[in-house]
Amino acid sequence: MNQVMNSDGLASKILSPKFDGKRFAIGKNPETLQVHAVAPLAGIVDDSSGSSDRWQGIPLIGATELPPGCGVINCATSVAPVSAERRVRAAGVAVSLISFDCLQRAQPNSLRPPSFVCEMNADWEKNKEEWRKLRDTLADEESKTVFDDIVQFRRTGSYAHMSAYRVRLHDQYFDDVCPLRSGEVFVDCGGFDGDTTEQLARRCPQYNRVWLFEPSEVNMQKAKKRLAGARDIHFVPKGVSDQIGRLSFNSGAGSASAVSDSGDASIDVTTIDKEIEETVSFIKMDLEGWELKALAGARHHIERDHPRLAIAVYHHASDFWMIPEFILSIRSDYDVFLRHYTEGWSETVMYFVPKSGDK
Repeated sequence: MNQVMNSDGLASKILSPKFDGKRFAIGKNPETLQVHAVAPLAGIVDDSSGSSDRWQGIPLIGATELPPGCGVINCATSVAPVSAERRVRAAGVAVSLISFDCLQRAQPNSLRPPSFVCEMNADWEKNKEEWRKLRDTLADEESKTVFDDIVQFRRTGSYAHMSAYRVRLHDQYFDDVCPLRSGEVFVDCGGFDGDTTEQLARRCPQYNRVWLFEPSEVNMQKAKKRLAGARDIHFVPKGVSDQIGRLSFNSGAGSASAVSDSGDASIDVTTIDKEIEETVSFIKMDLEGWELKALAGARHHIERDHPRLAIAVYHHASDFWMIPEFILSIRSDYDVFLRHYTEGWSETVMYFVPKSGDK
């Protein structure tokens, strides 16, 4: 039902002022706004929206509402671009569908690559040896496959490289390569609304204690409500960093709230080494790019306790190789695994598991 044409021809057709159909985009992001500035959109495909909803002044519609003969540009890159395309194709409407990366490569003078692609290519060219060392460090073939796929996607923006992946956020931080054990002392850095700790409690009811760090008061209240029936949760209303102090914080971005020089609030931050005296067995971090700072504040526990680590590495391209370089400089006796939990650029987790014979 969907028109097939080479990408250059389809790009020229959809962007042409003479295009006789309406244009729609998938995704609410800067790439969608780029397209809208070059070739105005009639709407954005969003099956979770209501009929009167808008984003940046652009109407939101469901996939089944697409008119026959329209052009659809898939600008989704973060979470589920593959599924988004499948939903449009499954809607049974004859459309001309093209991905943003194909459109951008066909029209490089009009459209810029996504920022994550630009950042990745710049870091790759500057640090090829570090990327090569990272791949060699990875402990299993699945990790190397994930590495190859993620690198290709981040360098091109083409979600064709992500067709084998699916969104499975509940599995994030709890992979088979990093099994949970009775008596866990779990450190949840970037506790958000308690979703990760809730998964820990369900998967490992014999845990000993959880330390949940979350600087956002709104998120912390949600976490306490969510975990009201759980035991032995120590809630710490602070961020984690490499030293004690106060930092600017962007408080209104939900799960993406982060330390930011342009933040609208300030937060107290502490270090894991200062805050926790007991032995810890598992540290999870998803701190929107602040992971290296927080790891520096956990050096003592990493060196002394040799905990398993589940660290988000997707926020900055350089985090992929800088985070393992830092951790392995403290203790080299870790096996390193890489896993991915969406179809887009977000939610890549690196696991550090004590080598066989250790904890």
